[in-house]
Amino acid sequence: MIDFKPLRYFVALAETLHFGRAAAQLHLSQPPLSRQLAALEESVGVRLIERSPHSVALTPAGQQFYTDAKAILASLAQAETNAQAAAAGTAGRLTVGFTMCAAYSVVPRYTRDFGNAYPEVQLNLREIMSHDLAAEVVSGRIDAAIMFPIAPQPGLVTRTIVSEPLCVAVPRNHGRARARQVHIAQLAGEPFVMAVTEVAPTLRATIVEHCRSGGFEPDVRIEVHLQQTVLSLVNEGVGIALVPDSMRKARLADVAFLRLAGAPAIEQVLAWSPASRNPCLERFLELV
Repeated sequence: MIDFKPLRYFVALAETLHFGRAAAQLHLSQPPLSRQLAALEESVGVRLIERSPHSVALTPAGQQFYTDAKAILASLAQAETNAQAAAAGTAGRLTVGFTMCAAYSVVPRYTRDFGNAYPEVQLNLREIMSHDLAAEVVSGRIDAAIMFPIAPQPGLVTRTIVSEPLCVAVPRNHGRARARQVHIAQLAGEPFVMAVTEVAPTLRATIVEHCRSGGFEPDVRIEVHLQQTVLSLVNEGVGIALVPDSMRKARLADVAFLRLAGAPAIEQVLAWSPASRNPCLERFLELV
């Protein structure tokens, strides 16, 4: 295998066509340069340089070798740059999981800002059921997750990144659809559409507790897995729902979103494993 140092020596000579100038450029004396280039020719097995007392020229083989040697050295330099960028987290790959709600709150902004700041990082986004996100992070299948808060668990660190109030989603033909705001007690007896407890326990518990603060247990008619499905059923007039305020961005034609007086806040957290060795994660945490 050819050492890269002789390639650099050969390129310097090919570009100066003068042993003295090439040696000075390489901070060598002329005899070691001549020996290195002679050894290079022996290794390649063909004559690369035509020498005469007054001139130096490349043979046809030398011209081709010069082209290829420059490409090899450029690739080596790029490989070094790429390795340094990967170590710094400014290049590579990052996979982030998220819930449906995050798609309407912070995911678009984080995607744009991270892409602008680190264009050499391939950012992969995966929409995953909320109750599966923690396991995906701990297992290393994804690098981070944007999700509803959960109880502390080993191998997982969380940071709150979103706090927003609940709002009321009702069909546009609902009797309160034009109200500026509603109080929770006014929703007693209404049919509710909710996410199942297993999917979003924190969200479900917050909604139920707020209904109880209004003096009633919510009449849950339909349970589903996705917030988008919750709103689709409201859109069809099946019932009403309490949803995070950012879900207003869904803009379904037959859903009205109303302010909820004294609404409790719903948080979303960024979760990651402290054992992660992906440098790109550090850059993402800094941005978030």
